[in-house]
Amino acid sequence: MKNRTTVERTSERELVVTRTFNGPARIVFEAWTKPDLLKQWWAPKSFGVSFISCEADVRAGGTYCFVFGHPASPQPMAFFGRYIEVIPHSRLVWTNDEGGEGGAVTTVTFEERGAETLVVMHDLYPSKQALDDAIASGSTGGCTETFEQLDELLAR
Repeated sequence: MKNRTTVERTSERELVVTRTFNGPARIVFEAWTKPDLLKQWWAPKSFGVSFISCEADVRAGGTYCFVFGHPASPQPMAFFGRYIEVIPHSRLVWTNDEGGEGGAVTTVTFEERGAETLVVMHDLYPSKQALDDAIASGSTGGCTETFEQLDELLAR
């Protein structure tokens, strides 16, 4: 049976995405923390974006920067922030600083359940309006597709 992604707004400020992946937490965690693996699944293919660069210093206080190109945009798009908490194979917390003070804080947990790993991603926005704006922009709409791409990567 195919794994299903759920996306739920759980409060005025929080969006939660949940999915079970086939594979141990160690392998799923690596796919979230190694740039060569991130580049293979992070951007939804249907959005037409491609990675220009992917840098991630995955440790508390470390930073990340993902730069994407899109045929309709003359300028690359950068997404960046810092890691607040890194607990190998179980938890990642990072800021999304490209939005300035409107950026969310993302917390991802990895819970191993036998041969599978439950991944729960919480995006906590600074205000109801910031989450409303993110949803309206479509930036939250690619989660299902990217998690399917991660599923494909883990199957290889």
